Amino acid sequence: MLCAYRPGDMSEAQLLRQLLTDHNINCHISGEYLQGGIGELPAADLLGLWVPAEDLGLARELINDWQQATPLMPEMDDI
Repeated sequence: MLCAYRPGDMSEAQLLRQLLTDHNINCHISGEYLQGGIGELPAADLLGLWVPAEDLGLARELINDWQQATPLMPEMDDI
């Protein structure tokens, strides 16, 4: 397995794992249980999204597309 992305926090990691899983890409979050050690461990780069080598290109493409997406906001008149 290879690291496809280093998420900033656990929420982003979970969301991206679900995105990859929805596209049939097996994904593992490393550092998932180290978040409680903040203060004793470095606060950055604890998390990683790991995927099989053959899925690395597609995983990075999906993550990049997700990062570039513009959120759809409801029109204020509809509220």
